[in-house]
Amino acid sequence: MVISLLRSIAPTCLLVTALTSCQAPDTPRPVWPATTPPTVASTPPVLVPGPGGPMPVFRHATTQEKIVALTFDADMTADQGPRAAAGARFDNPRLLDALRTLKVPATVFMTGRWADEYPRQARAIGRDPLFEVANHSYSHYAFTHGCYGLRALPADRMRSDVERAYAAIRKAGVAHPMPYFRFPGGCFDNRALQTVGSLGLTAVQWDVASGDVFATDADTVVRQVLDGVRPGSVVVMHCTRSAAPLTERAVRSVVPELRKRGYRFVKVSTLIRASAGRP
Repeated sequence: MVISLLRSIAPTCLLVTALTSCQAPDTPRPVWPATTPPTVASTPPVLVPGPGGPMPVFRHATTQEKIVALTFDADMTADQGPRAAAGARFDNPRLLDALRTLKVPATVFMTGRWADEYPRQARAIGRDPLFEVANHSYSHYAFTHGCYGLRALPADRMRSDVERAYAAIRKAGVAHPMPYFRFPGGCFDNRALQTVGSLGLTAVQWDVASGDVFATDADTVVRQVLDGVRPGSVVVMHCTRSAAPLTERAVRSVVPELRKRGYRFVKVSTLIRASAGRP
């Protein structure tokens, strides 16, 4: 995979007001950052297209170092409020506790609807240095048609859905969500990529699917992850008891085994840096 990494930011673009001035007049303003940005050294790495190339998609790091990122989709669709009110659980506190106990850094791709439903948990995740929070849309509606039965989001609502997710995540108390976006269902096309790119975000997918959604056997999930992980892998799992009730159990087996094999767990931002050799 050939990617170009945005390695530095011009000094004149360090302030939010300057960020706007560095764009062409008709260029949509990125949704990130929405507050005073951090220093250049701490700015999260993002991907930018090469000259005339398409928007890049990050699936794994290009590295020989044994590092791997566990990522967790905190899914809840915009129309699942009645299910939550009836007792369905779309959170998974025991999974988060397991990650903390095992001291595993992780990236949580959170829907805005999930943040609305579980603001205390969203805030706790955002304030925990072990984790980083990224965008998984507000509604969890698909950005293309024919995506695993998900309702499709009209093209003219894609941008506002992503913006609404950031607003909900910040309202819940996550001060600095990352400039990364994961498409619901992992489905996208060029139009969806251009929408995300125009917001200043990097699309993050995966190269290892855990198969934890609706799994009935934790050992099968464990084997699928262990068989798929390579240096620089991104593993997708889920942080919702209603759809992935066995994820916590699988994580408690996956983590010690991968450590035994010499792997170190990192966040997605670390993988992107490692892929381009950025310090």
